Amino acid sequence: MDDSAKQVLRKIIRRIPSNKLQNILSKWEHLSKKQFRSLEFTQAKWLLCDNLLSLCEENDLSMKHVTELEMIYRIENPAQGSWNVCQLIDPSEEAVTVDSLTFKDSFKAHLKHLISHVSVKMKKHEDNAIWIRIAWGDNFTQPNHLNPTYVVHHLQTPYVFVSGLTAKHKPFLHQALIPSTHYGGLKDVHLSGRCLTALRDLLMRQYKQAFPVKHPRLLQEKSPVPSHPNIETEHAKHTEKRLQMAAEAFGEGILPKLETAVYKLETRFRENGMPGRREEPFRGVVKFSSSNLLESLKNCVSSGMASAPVTPLLSSITQKGRNYFVITDKGPGVSHTQGRKI
Repeated sequence: MDDSAKQVLRKIIRRIPSNKLQNILSKWEHLSKKQFRSLEFTQAKWLLCDNLLSLCEENDLSMKHVTELEMIYRIENPAQGSWNVCQLIDPSEEAVTVDSLTFKDSFKAHLKHLISHVSVKMKKHEDNAIWIRIAWGDNFTQPNHLNPTYVVHHLQTPYVFVSGLTAKHKPFLHQALIPSTHYGGLKDVHLSGRCLTALRDLLMRQYKQAFPVKHPRLLQEKSPVPSHPNIETEHAKHTEKRLQMAAEAFGEGILPKLETAVYKLETRFRENGMPGRREEPFRGVVKFSSSNLLESLKNCVSSGMASAPVTPLLSSITQKGRNYFVITDKGPGVSHTQGRKI
């Protein structure tokens, strides 16, 4: 095992919490049962790492095997960094027939044609997602395995989830993805977050949604709203209406776990409702943050802390599958500017 592989292995072991280390290593199929039992998981992590390195050298393991360990941990714990979402556009007829083997071969071939030194490792997960680990180099330097890019793509869907991608390598990734998936382009959908599952559920509508109803449901059809004997029927109707509007805007049941929503204002100064003389635009940014933003916004509406019906600026998070918006003078609310096409 060379020095670079040892360095990457040490970084991986430091990153994995001690209470998860035994479980992760048990799924790594490059230690014998006897070797695995020889590891003492209660000792200091640096000492455990030294013992593990000795076993790896004994088994003549390489960087290829070390990156497999990292992928096992990253797949089981995807919230290790921020994920950004892109959407493939303009599909060809072959897009729906791409299988995992064809995609893997095509993606690797296209990427290695674009850049000389690059390391690509792929793994198909149980939920039919293709996980891709890319260590970037260039025409003169070897791949940097300490700062890889991770890409997750569910076949037969237009969505691609990317983590750890720099602006320098973004064109290479896009130029390899587009022909490999038989689409015509790729755009940013302005959605990001740490919880990969939440981003996927939001875009693919894999959560319980509520739809507008012409006639409100009777209160008995839902769980009864806690009430005081003196609360009048009219008050109860308003409460029911708020609950319905909150559900229509954000969904029902367990909601996707988003942490932030950003609204960027770019508009002109106004005087008495008319554009002012100052030519430079007025700029501002509003950012909402919460451990579960959709649940927090829903509670604000259903409890009466926020007005109903819900403003499109907030309901567009679920309806458009975005959490980054630009508000300009051109539109009444949320900017409809599309992501940059590659």
